[in-house]
Amino acid sequence: MVMFLFLVVALAVVVGAVTLAVVGGGENGPLPEAEPERLRDPLPPDRPVDRADVEGLRFPLAARGYRMADVDDALSRLGAELAERDARIADLESALAGARSGPAHGPVHPSGENHVSMDKPARGEEDRP
Repeated sequence: MVMFLFLVVALAVVVGAVTLAVVGGGENGPLPEAEPERLRDPLPPDRPVDRADVEGLRFPLAARGYRMADVDDALSRLGAELAERDARIADLESALAGARSGPAHGPVHPSGENHVSMDKPARGEEDRP
């Protein structure tokens, strides 16, 4: 019984000392307010996001998971860049399709294929500016 009473008193002293150290502040006053944890690895604002940026992205933990605002910002940024890249790919594919279906440039060989001759032109056929 004496041992139990001793442990209860020792525990009360330790709890009181820790409480005084944290709340009382000692020589510097009370502890300063902690800054809320923010996104540590933001996406780069000055260039397009690449795979390494997405793989290195870490969201800080909040009381019930991740901070919704940080996740929403990152997802909206990624969605906008993906839409921009999809539009660029569609433009390039349509330009490529138009280039393939356009008229052939250069002389056409009698077999119907586009052909460039390596023969010397005849004296009167030389191109002059």
